[in-house]
Amino acid sequence: QVQLVESGGGLVQAGGSLRLSCAASGRTFSRYAMGWFRQAPGKERELVATITRSGGGTYYRDSVKGRFTISRDNAKNTVALQMNGLKPEDTAVYFCAAASTIYDIVLTLLRDYDLWGQGTQVTVSS
Repeated sequence: QVQLVESGGGLVQAGGSLRLSCAASGRTFSRYAMGWFRQAPGKERELVATITRSGGGTYYRDSVKGRFTISRDNAKNTVALQMNGLKPEDTAVYFCAAASTIYDIVLTLLRDYDLWGQGTQVTVSS
């Protein structure tokens, strides 16, 4: 199975930017759709963005559209989340997750994701 390790979290002022990275170990990275989820204190885990196996399709929750960009590099076994125009409500632990699938499709449901990283904290101050 693929193991996932997130990095790039930190503390930024509102309006700032961060780039999160997720490094995957294993030999089957390209067989997984990848997603970024987040969980704020007292809230349920929610999908932020997801990308298909090939990288040809993406999906974003409405609140981050136009601000966040998900990308992947299958040759390097990495997925990234570029976050611009950060807002205090973006504060959360961000998780990288992988969904095993034989289809090159967007997967948006929490239950689709099989593997999870440990998370990285993103804090946006006002």
